[in-house]
This record gives sequence, C-alpha cells and structure tokens, in this order.
Amino acid sequence: MFRTIATSAAILVFLALVGAVAGPRWDPVPVSDHLVPATSDTTIQGVDPEIADRIGDVGQFEVLETPVTIPLDGVEVGGLLRQPLDEAGEVLADRPGVVYVHGAGTGKSTEAFTESATALASAGVVTLVPDKRLDTYTTRDRDYVAMAADYEHSVELLRTTEGVDPERVGAYGESEGTWIVPVMQAKDPDLAFTVLVSAPVVPPRVQAAFAVDNYLRNTGVPEQVFRAIPRAVGMQLPGGGFEYVDFDVRPWLEQQTAPVLVVYGTADPSMPIEQGARQIIADTSVSGDDAPVTVRFYAGANHGIHVVLDGGMALHPDFGRDVSTWVQGLPGTADAAPRIAGDTPGQLYLALPVPQPFWWGNGDIVVGGVLMGAGLIVLGPLVWVVHAGVRRTVRRRAAVPAPRLARGLGSAVAGLGAGSVATMVALVVYLLAVARLALDYQRDDLVVQGGWVGVRLLGVATAVAAALVLRRVTDVRAARRAVPAGAEAAGAAAAEAQDVAVARGWPAHLTLWCVLVGSVVLLFTLAYWGVYQLGI
Repeated sequence: MFRTIATSAAILVFLALVGAVAGPRWDPVPVSDHLVPATSDTTIQGVDPEIADRIGDVGQFEVLETPVTIPLDGVEVGGLLRQPLDEAGEVLADRPGVVYVHGAGTGKSTEAFTESATALASAGVVTLVPDKRLDTYTTRDRDYVAMAADYEHSVELLRTTEGVDPERVGAYGESEGTWIVPVMQAKDPDLAFTVLVSAPVVPPRVQAAFAVDNYLRNTGVPEQVFRAIPRAVGMQLPGGGFEYVDFDVRPWLEQQTAPVLVVYGTADPSMPIEQGARQIIADTSVSGDDAPVTVRFYAGANHGIHVVLDGGMALHPDFGRDVSTWVQGLPGTADAAPRIAGDTPGQLYLALPVPQPFWWGNGDIVVGGVLMGAGLIVLGPLVWVVHAGVRRTVRRRAAVPAPRLARGLGSAVAGLGAGSVATMVALVVYLLAVARLALDYQRDDLVVQGGWVGVRLLGVATAVAAALVLRRVTDVRAARRAVPAGAEAAGAAAAEAQDVAVARGWPAHLTLWCVLVGSVVLLFTLAYWGVYQLGI
C-alpha cells in the first residue's frame, strides 16, 4: 500500500510538472486606470440650431421598406432599404444614409439590425442592410479587406438612392463588422462617418481569449481551468486556415478621417469596452489629423445594445435617438462635448496578446495525439481478441501457449487504459458543458465545480492505475531476476521463469505496449490541459 501511494504521488507530481512547463500560464493584467464618463446622460449635443428642425425623433416618420439587389464582383446579394416618408407618403429628400455591416452572428437583411435600422429610418436616416456574402465567408477562412470591398458596393448603391445626400453616407458596423468598417473608410475617404458598435479593436485571437476569460469568470469555474485559455486560443488551430484571427485593425484606424461614434453596452462581457474606447481615440489621432470620436456607454446593455424591457430583450431606448441625432447633426455633433458619456464601464482585465503554447502549439498535433493515444489503447486489446478467436478456430491450443500477462498486471493495465480514455472524455464533456453555461450567462456550481472535481478524481484514479502497473512490472522483473540463469536452469526453475514473465506471447506484448504508450500520450495531454495542476 505504501509503495502504491508513494508511486502514485510521484506520478502526480511528474504530470503536474509536465503540465506546468508544457505551455504558457494565464495571468491577465487588471485595468488600473478606469474611464469615467463626464455624465450619465448619453444625449448627443452640438446640433446646429439652423438644422435642428430637420433632425427627426425616433418614430416620427413612416418607413418604406424596399427589397433591393446589390451587385458584387461576380455575384449578387439581396438587401433591405428603409426610407423615411413625409406626411404625404413621399420619400424625404437630402437625408443622410447608413450602410450596415454585419457581425459574425448575422447574415440575412430581413433578420439583422431590424430594430436599429428601423429606428434610424423612422427618425429621418435612410438605412440599407445588405445580406452578408457567404460564398467567401466560412468559420475557417474570411478576408476583412475583401469584405470591405464587397460592402463598398452597398455604399455606392445608397449614394444613388432617391432621397439620399451622397455626401452624407456612412457605415455602421457591429462586433466583427467593426474590423471591416475602418477598412472601408480608409479606402473610401468620402465615407462621411462611421459608427462602431461593440468594437473589439484588438485582433480576433486576443478578443476571443478576453471573452473566454470573462465568460469563465461569470460562470465561476475553478482557477485551474483558466490555464487552458492561452493553450486553446493561442495555438495554431487544427486543419489550417484561420489566418484572420490575427487581423490587426489598428493600422486602418490610424487612417480614419471621418467622425467616429463608438458605442458599448456595459453589460457586454465579451468586449474590452474601456480599452477599446481608449484605443480608438488614440489610433484615430496618430496621423496628426484627428478623426473626431464620440463615445457612449449604455447601462445594462449587452453586445447588441439590447436591454431587458417588459420581460424581453429590446434595443436600449436611448440608442436609436442618440445614433440618429449624431448622424443627422454632423458635423456639429462630431466633436461636441462631452466626448465620453453614459454608464460607468467596468472592464476588469486588459485584452493583451495571447501567449503562444510551446510544445502543443500546433492544433493538428494536439488532436492527432489524442486520436493516436485512444487508438493505441483500443488497438492492443482488439488484436488480442482477434488472435484469440483465430487460435480457437485453428485449434492450436496445445502447440502454442495462450498469451497472457503476469498475474495482477492485466487488471492494472486495463484500469490504466480505461482511466486515460475516460478522463479525456470527461474533460471534453466538462469543457462543453462549461461553454454552454458561459454562452448562456448561467451559473451551475454542481456542473462547474463538481464536474471539475470529478474530472480530476478520474485523473487521480488513472495515476493510481499507472502506479499499480509500474509496481507489478517491477515486482515481476525482480522475481524473474531471482530465478537461476544459464543452461542449468531447467525443470522447475525454467517453469518458474516462464510463470513470472511480464508478458507471454506477442499479442500480450503488443497489448501491453499499445496501452502503455497510448495512456502516456493521453496522460501528458491531460496534464497539458490542467487536469493534474498542483499549484506548480
């Protein structure tokens, strides 16, 4: 018992050391200098009195919705045009226009931005929501510069639309779309303004790590789980592609010349809302010719600037008013005080470059290692079973002794293989369950805390099985060395030597080595993902 406990402890410490040195730690830097809005009132100031009577309120005008077709390079996409109407039912003249640029979760013009685009149109702004082009957009591959060129066709269409002042057309991007809109403005300096809603600013890989960190904190996961963030987000993702995860929008922000409205919801845990606002203000002034920036934070608003109203989710009641006033009041509203207003943001940590993994930096190797380890654990016993079936069929029992492992070794090897696979499966199931809770903004201590304890207990049991295998192999080899060697070792001594062999027959040897190698691969992988952390 003492030897088993001591060996198990040594294995656990060794696996903890492997996990510690195999990849980067996760030590996010707290935000020490917080933004303080000048006022909690988000109302846009700076409207020129001479045009004040031309600035409508949300809901003031009837809205005409018209499906349109937008020609791109070689293909066409649909779109939905919304135009404000006067009391006679005629399209209002000389109105500003806004082209909407989709985030990662939106695609159809009939389903995306319906509240926002309708609110702006009802206040006197012509809006165009194009369908997202999907033939060049996949999870693995996307090109933000090429996407900007596609959306530019919508800008050109809106500039030629009835009732639109072509010199007052701008772009509205949300989330992923805010990596595209600055490219559009840099390549088309005539774009009159940009609205950046829930802008990550940092590259997608950095934003993903920041979001995962916040989601996990909201879910209440154990501290040990956070080490997986840089190891998952920082590695080269399996299968290749994903080059866009390192896209840097800041060089494009530095080329901005048009006014920028920056909007965040203070209940959005996925975005670095303070850091993003600061960075946009800083980057747009690099060229020496500042692009005026206005920042608004909305209390209780989520990623899409929605809040809970009457038991459901709806656009923040002040958002449409503020955006439509800012757009219609330009250029006076572009640099009107206060620059930063609204709810006080509370970003906890900075979104910084993600540390790169060391040995497991290639996702293909990580996935391949898991598949190889599990495959070897299954392969060895499978070959043994097939061999046993063939042997029974040809009835060679007398000629060839049945393969076997030393007494007590078979059960320990079975426990090691089964435990390695079970712990890996449990870890994957646990991470998927935590991801579901995190994305749904839910907490469940039984799943989050209890599940992690369960995964680690399985890992400890597997380490004990490994200790039993080592102890049994050591005992058998010691007993074998005690048997007399040489030609004189015959009769009972030779029989005793055969009885204390670790494995007899090639199927037994193959099974033993397959399970041992496969289990070591899985145990090292489990250590890498933090199952065996001991505070090292």
